[in-house]
Amino acid sequence: MRPLPIGVDDFKKIRENGYYYVDKSLFIKELIDNRSEVSLFMRPRRFGKTLGLSMLKYFFERTCDQNGCRIDNRYLFENLKIMEAGKTYTAHMGQYPVISLSLKSAKQPDFDKAFVMIKRQIADEFRRHRFVIDSIMDEGDRARYLSIINETGEEGQYLDALTFLSRILKETSGKPVIILIDEYDVPLENAHFRGFYEQMTDFIRSLFESAMKTNPNLEFAVVTGCLRISKESIFTGLNNLDMISILDQTYAEHFGFTQPEVESLLSDYGITEKREEVKRWYDGYLFGAEEIYNPWSVVNYIAQGCIPKAYWVNTGKNEILEEVLKAATEDVIEKLYAGRASGCENRSKCSLPVSAGRTLQYLQSASGCWISENTKKGVADRRIVSV
Repeated sequence: MRPLPIGVDDFKKIRENGYYYVDKSLFIKELIDNRSEVSLFMRPRRFGKTLGLSMLKYFFERTCDQNGCRIDNRYLFENLKIMEAGKTYTAHMGQYPVISLSLKSAKQPDFDKAFVMIKRQIADEFRRHRFVIDSIMDEGDRARYLSIINETGEEGQYLDALTFLSRILKETSGKPVIILIDEYDVPLENAHFRGFYEQMTDFIRSLFESAMKTNPNLEFAVVTGCLRISKESIFTGLNNLDMISILDQTYAEHFGFTQPEVESLLSDYGITEKREEVKRWYDGYLFGAEEIYNPWSVVNYIAQGCIPKAYWVNTGKNEILEEVLKAATEDVIEKLYAGRASGCENRSKCSLPVSAGRTLQYLQSASGCWISENTKKGVADRRIVSV
């Protein structure tokens, strides 16, 4: 029986170590088919966004070792659906330099500390491509590259660091660059609650716009996060941006588990008799028209011996949601309760997750709060209709 990849979000590690993998490789095909220059995916936390970007990196990247020798990652995709999609798609494998950046470490108490963490992430990515240093002909470019690696560059050097790196990679490889940015919203959400939102917004806007707005060295970019940050705040003038939310049908099946995927998973672990229980607990999402299961909860449910719990609830906070609901007027709360705001006809399905810091007793006693009947009975992810 293959181990379940709980908390493992590196595609190579999953494939090399024999973890169970739900094949999401046709995400690659849809990206190539749609040809959007910049795609922003907004999905709930723990729905496979980081793993999805990791898969894209290993598929598209023209990987080299520290000596500049090519590394073939084709073996990682053996027996996956993308390999059966045809040469139109497999011809893209290993053909592009890839810049991969995660902003999750920027959740810090002030801007200076957040900036240091982002600077370190950028420096790590420059180090990953250090094999290009000897190929950089311009002395000024070489000096700047080394200053970023050594984290000695001035703040202004990081405002367009991704643009600079993409130019260097294009000049040394002859190929346009793919940019992957994970958890783009973390530094912005954190800055909102910590009181330095404008400062962080200015920095992220410069970093993103220079890399994705008018970058002649860009093939395409994929950005992921949980929240939709106003386009006007950080994506001003980015006319090539395709924003994909849970309301869109495109890419609907590539994050989270579909019904057939869950049934196959349960069959592989010999627990098909748990199908209805899993459906009752974790089949709570609709992406476009696709019925989606919470993957974190499903995997943990199996790993924990099929004990039904709300595994997802304590994986993060819902501070933005709580703030919005606290400020909501009475008529908005009433509409949410009635289900009219989301077009949902069944009140019990128009629900919101309970934060880890709220007990059921607190919520039941709170003014204007209604607990769904399923929650009172301990069924499904703990949910409330409104707070």
